[in-house]
Amino acid sequence: LLFFEKAAVIPFVAFAVTALLRHVQGDRAALLTVWRAGLRLWIPTLSLTAGWIALYLAVVNQRRWSSDLAMTSELLARSITHGIVPGLAGGPWHWDRWAPASPWATPPPSVMALGWLVLAGTLAVSLLRKQRIGPVWVTAAGYAVACQVPIYLMRSSKQTALELAQTLRYFPDLVFVLALLAAVALCAPNRPAAPRWLDASPRRAAVTLGLAVLFVASSLYSTATFLTSWRDNPAQPYLRNARADLAAAHAASTAPLLDQEVDPLVLQRVAAPENLASHLFALLRDRPEFASATTQLRMLDSSGRLVKARVTWVRTIVPGPMPQCGYFAQPDKPARLVLDGPLLPADWSVELNYLANSEGTMTLALTQGPEAKVPVHPGLNRVFARLPGAGDAITVRANTTALALCVASGPVGFLAPA
Repeated sequence: LLFFEKAAVIPFVAFAVTALLRHVQGDRAALLTVWRAGLRLWIPTLSLTAGWIALYLAVVNQRRWSSDLAMTSELLARSITHGIVPGLAGGPWHWDRWAPASPWATPPPSVMALGWLVLAGTLAVSLLRKQRIGPVWVTAAGYAVACQVPIYLMRSSKQTALELAQTLRYFPDLVFVLALLAAVALCAPNRPAAPRWLDASPRRAAVTLGLAVLFVASSLYSTATFLTSWRDNPAQPYLRNARADLAAAHAASTAPLLDQEVDPLVLQRVAAPENLASHLFALLRDRPEFASATTQLRMLDSSGRLVKARVTWVRTIVPGPMPQCGYFAQPDKPARLVLDGPLLPADWSVELNYLANSEGTMTLALTQGPEAKVPVHPGLNRVFARLPGAGDAITVRANTTALALCVASGPVGFLAPA
């Protein structure tokens, strides 16, 4: 329960498998028998699960339950036709991938048809051979649906791509449960009037062995193609280049690096804030420090190389009103640097050209956003700062006593290679 929400089904699966085992062995009151026999197990596990559910609902702010049942049904159907059924024949054989996302199954029609044939054949042979296994099949079908529907309701919307259902990431527990149910079905007694060709014989053994070999070979082929789909992975050369260039930069200069998002083909924004360079390379010792401000602007390009950078002119700080100064700021008089247009919420960077009378620090902030503390050096200088937020102005406040600043015009935008 500490690692995955699906662990909440463990007591229910355990009870169902045990009850089905009693049922196929001829116990007509299997549910009652199993409940009474395992009372000291079922009550604690159910109590623990109920407590976890209450804690989960209280802690997790889950407000994304989808009411689009049509999309949920489409995702469910796609997961069955392109995921579960081809897997019964060792599929899907073929995968597609958009880096950095996980591969998704794109089974050809042949393996899809073969999967349906395997399902129909297994169903027919099992019902012809075994007694009282109807509930086992119903449970298998029910779990195949139940293990997916809550996920789709929580993580889908009208714009969800159906490929989500083809990533097969939600099926590992299904494989385990189906294996348990198959073992239960094999424990069921044989039908007295079953066809003779299902009886033990060298021919049946040879056919069973041949089918097993074909299934394993098909599964190994799917595994091989899955590994091939991962080879188009820009993250490996990106990290290798970044590690080498960060070490070289650390040896050449003590200037910090302005924190930035890594290339989206390495880690997308949905992983924020883990997609920041300061997080991704936090455990590297041989690297410059990451900071919210720097005097030497560099950035990691799309290949992971550390290159000189510039701030793009998305917005411009309008020249200030004071001649020969621009905007004047001191501890008791902050300056409001007006932009030539509003900024939408984003992680912006600013190039600030200033003249200071002494050493100290100043605080920068957009109209809506957190403050960034920036070191100040005497004389005419330039500093680059990272300013998350939105608004139409930047507030500059001198923090150090007797510090006076003149701030000139400059760009506000994103980082780009120089």
